[in-house]
Amino acid sequence: MGSRRPEPLFSSLLFFCSGVVPIRLLAVHDLKYPWMQRGRSEPVQESISKPILLALITALVIGVVAPLVMPHLAHPSMIYHIILHIASLTIAVFLSIVSLLAYRRSTGARLLFMTLGFMALATVEFLYLLDATGMVSLFDISTLNIELPHVILLAMLAMFGLGVLKVDK
Repeated sequence: MGSRRPEPLFSSLLFFCSGVVPIRLLAVHDLKYPWMQRGRSEPVQESISKPILLALITALVIGVVAPLVMPHLAHPSMIYHIILHIASLTIAVFLSIVSLLAYRRSTGARLLFMTLGFMALATVEFLYLLDATGMVSLFDISTLNIELPHVILLAMLAMFGLGVLKVDK
Protein backbone atom coordinates (compact mmCIF):
# COMPACT_ATOMS: atom_id res chain seq x y z
CA MET A 1 0.00 0.00 0.00
CA GLY A 2 1.28 3.43 -0.91
CA SER A 3 1.37 6.22 1.59
CA ARG A 4 -1.34 8.38 0.06
CA ARG A 5 -2.25 11.39 2.17
CA PRO A 6 -5.57 12.79 0.97
CA GLU A 7 -6.60 16.11 2.44
CA PRO A 8 -10.26 15.79 3.36
CA LEU A 9 -12.71 18.63 2.69
CA PHE A 10 -13.44 18.97 6.39
CA SER A 11 -9.75 19.39 7.24
CA SER A 12 -9.39 22.16 4.68
CA LEU A 13 -12.46 23.93 6.05
CA LEU A 14 -11.15 23.51 9.60
CA PHE A 15 -7.74 24.91 8.61
CA PHE A 16 -9.35 27.88 6.83
CA CYS A 17 -11.61 28.71 9.77
CA SER A 18 -9.20 28.04 12.62
CA GLY A 19 -7.73 31.52 12.27
CA VAL A 20 -11.17 33.12 12.57
CA VAL A 21 -13.02 30.88 15.03
CA PRO A 22 -11.46 29.32 18.12
CA ILE A 23 -11.08 25.56 17.76
CA ARG A 24 -13.18 24.84 20.87
CA LEU A 25 -16.23 26.46 19.20
CA LEU A 26 -16.09 24.15 16.19
CA ALA A 27 -17.16 21.14 18.30
CA VAL A 28 -14.87 18.72 16.52
CA HIS A 29 -15.13 15.16 17.81
CA ASP A 30 -12.77 12.28 17.07
CA LEU A 31 -11.10 13.80 14.03
CA LYS A 32 -8.97 11.10 12.40
CA TYR A 33 -6.64 11.58 9.48
CA PRO A 34 -5.94 8.53 7.30
CA TRP A 35 -2.21 8.71 7.86
CA MET A 36 -2.51 8.66 11.68
CA GLN A 37 -3.03 5.29 13.35
CA ARG A 38 -5.29 5.04 16.36
CA GLY A 39 -4.97 1.36 17.09
CA ARG A 40 -8.43 0.42 15.85
CA SER A 41 -9.64 -0.53 12.42
CA GLU A 42 -13.11 1.03 12.28
CA PRO A 43 -13.35 4.53 10.82
CA VAL A 44 -13.76 7.42 13.23
CA GLN A 45 -16.51 9.82 12.31
CA GLU A 46 -15.85 13.51 12.07
CA SER A 47 -18.53 16.01 12.91
CA ILE A 48 -18.96 19.72 13.22
CA SER A 49 -21.76 21.65 14.77
CA LYS A 50 -24.29 22.53 12.05
CA PRO A 51 -24.99 26.08 13.36
CA ILE A 52 -21.27 26.81 13.44
CA LEU A 53 -20.88 25.38 9.93
CA LEU A 54 -23.78 27.53 8.72
CA ALA A 55 -22.20 30.62 10.30
CA LEU A 56 -18.84 29.88 8.67
CA ILE A 57 -20.43 29.31 5.25
CA THR A 58 -22.48 32.49 5.61
CA ALA A 59 -19.34 34.48 6.41
CA LEU A 60 -17.50 32.88 3.51
CA VAL A 61 -20.30 33.50 0.98
CA ILE A 62 -20.77 37.10 2.11
CA GLY A 63 -17.01 37.65 1.98
CA VAL A 64 -16.85 36.34 -1.59
CA VAL A 65 -19.89 38.17 -2.97
CA ALA A 66 -19.50 41.45 -1.04
CA PRO A 67 -17.35 43.03 -3.77
CA LEU A 68 -20.11 42.25 -6.27
CA VAL A 69 -22.81 43.83 -4.12
CA MET A 70 -21.04 47.02 -3.02
CA PRO A 71 -21.95 49.09 -6.09
CA HIS A 72 -25.65 48.28 -5.58
CA LEU A 73 -25.96 49.44 -1.97
CA ALA A 74 -27.28 52.82 -3.15
CA HIS A 75 -30.20 51.19 -5.00
CA PRO A 76 -32.73 50.36 -2.27
CA SER A 77 -35.02 48.43 -4.58
CA MET A 78 -32.29 46.23 -6.03
CA ILE A 79 -30.46 45.43 -2.80
CA TYR A 80 -33.38 43.33 -1.49
CA HIS A 81 -33.33 41.23 -4.63
CA ILE A 82 -29.59 40.70 -4.25
CA ILE A 83 -29.95 39.85 -0.54
CA LEU A 84 -32.53 37.22 -1.49
CA HIS A 85 -30.04 35.62 -3.91
CA ILE A 86 -27.24 35.77 -1.32
CA ALA A 87 -29.45 34.01 1.24
CA SER A 88 -30.42 31.37 -1.32
CA LEU A 89 -26.78 30.84 -2.31
CA THR A 90 -25.77 30.50 1.35
CA ILE A 91 -28.44 27.87 2.04
CA ALA A 92 -27.59 25.98 -1.17
CA VAL A 93 -23.86 25.89 -0.33
CA PHE A 94 -24.64 24.82 3.25
CA LEU A 95 -26.90 21.99 2.08
CA SER A 96 -24.30 20.95 -0.50
CA ILE A 97 -21.58 20.65 2.13
CA VAL A 98 -23.81 18.87 4.66
CA SER A 99 -24.97 16.37 2.02
CA LEU A 100 -21.38 15.90 0.82
CA LEU A 101 -20.29 15.08 4.37
CA ALA A 102 -23.21 12.66 4.69
CA TYR A 103 -22.28 11.04 1.38
CA ARG A 104 -18.70 10.58 2.54
CA ARG A 105 -19.98 8.73 5.62
CA SER A 106 -22.37 6.33 3.90
CA THR A 107 -21.53 6.49 0.14
CA GLY A 108 -25.02 5.64 -1.09
CA ALA A 109 -26.22 6.42 -4.60
CA ARG A 110 -29.24 8.27 -3.23
CA LEU A 111 -27.04 10.63 -1.24
CA LEU A 112 -24.82 11.17 -4.28
CA PHE A 113 -27.80 12.29 -6.37
CA MET A 114 -29.04 14.57 -3.58
CA THR A 115 -25.56 16.08 -3.22
CA LEU A 116 -25.34 16.72 -6.96
CA GLY A 117 -28.80 18.31 -6.84
CA PHE A 118 -27.76 20.72 -4.07
CA MET A 119 -24.55 21.56 -5.94
CA ALA A 120 -26.59 22.32 -9.06
CA LEU A 121 -28.83 24.58 -6.96
CA ALA A 122 -25.79 26.45 -5.64
CA THR A 123 -24.52 26.89 -9.22
CA VAL A 124 -27.88 28.26 -10.38
CA GLU A 125 -28.10 30.67 -7.45
CA PHE A 126 -24.59 31.94 -8.16
CA LEU A 127 -25.51 32.53 -11.80
CA TYR A 128 -28.70 34.35 -10.77
CA LEU A 129 -26.68 36.46 -8.30
CA LEU A 130 -24.26 37.43 -11.06
CA ASP A 131 -27.23 38.34 -13.24
CA ALA A 132 -28.89 40.40 -10.47
CA THR A 133 -25.71 42.38 -9.87
CA GLY A 134 -25.29 43.02 -13.57
CA MET A 135 -21.86 41.42 -13.70
CA VAL A 136 -22.89 39.03 -16.45
CA SER A 137 -26.10 38.46 -18.32
CA LEU A 138 -27.59 35.00 -18.25
CA PHE A 139 -26.15 32.59 -20.73
CA ASP A 140 -28.72 32.05 -23.44
CA ILE A 141 -28.80 29.00 -25.67
CA SER A 142 -29.94 31.03 -28.65
CA THR A 143 -30.95 28.20 -30.97
CA LEU A 144 -33.41 26.87 -28.38
CA ASN A 145 -34.20 30.23 -26.68
CA ILE A 146 -33.41 28.70 -23.26
CA GLU A 147 -31.32 30.22 -20.48
CA LEU A 148 -28.53 28.11 -18.98
CA PRO A 149 -29.86 28.32 -15.38
CA HIS A 150 -33.10 26.70 -16.54
CA VAL A 151 -31.16 23.77 -17.97
CA ILE A 152 -29.22 23.43 -14.70
CA LEU A 153 -32.49 23.61 -12.73
CA LEU A 154 -33.87 20.78 -14.85
CA ALA A 155 -30.73 18.74 -14.10
CA MET A 156 -31.15 19.59 -10.40
CA LEU A 157 -34.73 18.33 -10.42
CA ALA A 158 -33.59 15.18 -12.20
CA MET A 159 -30.91 14.59 -9.52
CA PHE A 160 -33.42 15.09 -6.71
CA GLY A 161 -35.87 12.80 -8.50
CA LEU A 162 -33.25 10.09 -8.92
CA GLY A 163 -32.27 10.49 -5.26
CA VAL A 164 -35.83 10.08 -4.09
CA LEU A 165 -36.90 7.35 -6.51
CA LYS A 166 -33.67 5.28 -6.49
CA VAL A 167 -34.34 1.81 -5.16
CA ASP A 168 -31.47 0.30 -3.21
CA LYS A 169 -31.15 -3.46 -3.73
